[in-house]
Amino acid sequence: MSDSRARRLRALADLVRAETLTSQEEVTARLAAQGFAVTQATVSRDLEQLGAVKVKRGGVLSYALPEQIGASDWSAGRLARILAEWVISVEAAGNLVILKTPPASAHLVASAIDGSDLAEVAGTIAGDDTLFLAIRDGHAPGAVVRRIERMMGQGKIQYA
Repeated sequence: MSDSRARRLRALADLVRAETLTSQEEVTARLAAQGFAVTQATVSRDLEQLGAVKVKRGGVLSYALPEQIGASDWSAGRLARILAEWVISVEAAGNLVILKTPPASAHLVASAIDGSDLAEVAGTIAGDDTLFLAIRDGHAPGAVVRRIERMMGQGKIQYA
């Protein structure tokens, strides 16, 4: 990684920690104000590399870094809502559970699962629209699939 890219990533991380940034365009403008000539595409890649995700805090959807998202923020209700909103399908395959999401969304779901207290899950691997859950020994992947499906049902928003 080049020195200028490392400086830009540090500046971006500092901005995300210090400010409520709601869009990539806003991030691009803040970096430009600090002397970094970046495009929205570069900001998108940088945010992904930092593991930044959008979370709702104080009623505002804004970027947050993984260390800003504590275990209490990923309560069962929030995890259920994320699963309900972003997971298209769930299936067991050997000792793995595979979740499908819309394009560019797997990392969001993986981050939520990694930050949760799902004792059955040893870890996640996320691609663009697919993530794998490694299931701990002694836990049945089928049971994990059913638990995730129940959580998805609980997280669905009911409209009056």
